[in-house]
Amino acid sequence: MVGIILFAILALIAVAAAIGLLTSTNAVHAALFLVINFLCVALFYLGLNAPFLAMVQVTVYAGAIMVLFLFVIMLLGAERLPLSSSRLPWQAPLAVVLVVLLVAVTAFILFSPAVGVSLGAPQPLGDAALARTYGSPASVGERLFTDYMLPFQIVGLLLLVAMIGAVVLTKNDTDASPRRQASQDAPPPADSAAAD
Repeated sequence: MVGIILFAILALIAVAAAIGLLTSTNAVHAALFLVINFLCVALFYLGLNAPFLAMVQVTVYAGAIMVLFLFVIMLLGAERLPLSSSRLPWQAPLAVVLVVLLVAVTAFILFSPAVGVSLGAPQPLGDAALARTYGSPASVGERLFTDYMLPFQIVGLLLLVAMIGAVVLTKNDTDASPRRQASQDAPPPADSAAAD
């Protein structure tokens, strides 16, 4: 019973953080809401008795990836997004329709006797030996480098392309930089004008 209460509290915090992420007009605040969401997911992993996955979630996502996001946000100077230009006229009605559909499908899955979902005590999905090693570094490494080797390499390539894209986007063109342009437009110093 205590596990269900903790899960419900964490689920509410995760959903509230996701709503804050989507509605925030400040990119730094949105990134911090995403950190809260990542921490909730890490606590979900702890509830599933997978401490290694929880620590990977915290160190990789809430740590390294979010530091990269914040670094790019600060480097691009995109902390504040104008609300009027970031919204399309059809975006809000489409979001309302999708939320209503999501709630309807979730209610159907939870309360339909044809589906047969029970919110009671969950039954184990596999044998007890698998449950003891689930989420351990050895089992994650074995699955990652055998069954999921190709997706692992593809994700590495995607991250490399994203890093190159971030560098290209933030590349400062020396001729068009505001500081250089301001120094070119300024009049020469008085000493050099007197020498001429």
